[in-house]
Amino acid sequence: MSHSERAPLRVAAYCRVSTDKEDQLNSLAAQRRFFQEYIADHPAWAFAGIFADEGLSGTSVKRRPQFAELVQRAMAGGIDLILTKEVSRFARNTVDALQITRQLKERGVGVLFLNDNIDTRENDGEFRLTIMASVAQEESRKVSERTRWGQLQAMKRGVAFGNNSLYGYTLSDGRLTIQPEQAEVVRAVYRKFLTERKGSHIIARELTESGVRPPLRSGGPWSSAMVLRLLKNEKYCGDLLQKKYRTTDYLTHRKIVNDGAEEQFCLRDHHEAIVSRSQFQAVQEELARRSCLTADRSRFSARYWYSGKIRCGACGRSLTLKRTRRPDGTEYRRFVCRGRLEGGGGAARCGRSARRSSSPVPSMF
Repeated sequence: MSHSERAPLRVAAYCRVSTDKEDQLNSLAAQRRFFQEYIADHPAWAFAGIFADEGLSGTSVKRRPQFAELVQRAMAGGIDLILTKEVSRFARNTVDALQITRQLKERGVGVLFLNDNIDTRENDGEFRLTIMASVAQEESRKVSERTRWGQLQAMKRGVAFGNNSLYGYTLSDGRLTIQPEQAEVVRAVYRKFLTERKGSHIIARELTESGVRPPLRSGGPWSSAMVLRLLKNEKYCGDLLQKKYRTTDYLTHRKIVNDGAEEQFCLRDHHEAIVSRSQFQAVQEELARRSCLTADRSRFSARYWYSGKIRCGACGRSLTLKRTRRPDGTEYRRFVCRGRLEGGGGAARCGRSARRSSSPVPSMF
């Protein structure tokens, strides 16, 4: 087959903007037009599509669905050449950039970085790509540090960060404003838990049965976890605790619980409260009390059918069966209050004496 008879090169383009602001989206539209015209200007090329990710970071490939689809289609043999404006648009992670371009090259797919004048099909393509990808990764690190510093300063001034998913409030320009209808639901949850002594499972069921819409991101009925999040969030009493989570590194953007490794910022009376501070504190104490009772029940629940079911008439804690050895070596069993065993000294310790089990205790019903 002569050169003129060769099949056209199937060419696709990739573009990305890091935010979804209007000016960035306009830039994305301009990039699309540029690539369409650029491919059309090459008679030996056939248009194979434009793939674009909006409002996503370039440091991690996993967070860019359009990029992943582009690579998958190229690896499957549907694309011969990928165009992108520069290395930083393709990947700011050096390892990802090299690994992906190598895999594509093995399948006969090249990547052309127009602004950087790098073509991975050429002999020095990988060498030049390594240098430019390292520069892009370092720039990403600096941007991440500058962004983080700016956020910390804003947090100190009381600017609230996050998305608009806090049930009962709307977040706009760093300010939390009460959403009246949802705020009434929050107050009802606190009342049901504290005054009516209902558990989170029952409250969730009642909200669902009443037709109350759950938080936006749930995608289903109310759950116990949703109710507990309302009961434990300090924002409902007007306080703001920021930096509950921290980012492990700028490449993966993975977040973990901030266990004190980074400074947290707590501002009292930061915004209008939905419930009183006394209500919130009472709920936290009640949560701790119920958690203690639950742990008390479950600690020995697997040993006997009655574990956690027999309770002390004096303090309400559960009774546990203990084996005691007599001086002659024989054993007998007795019920002992957990409050007596774990209560420590003073008033916390239950004063109820142990009761000997006078008859065999069955191991099952």
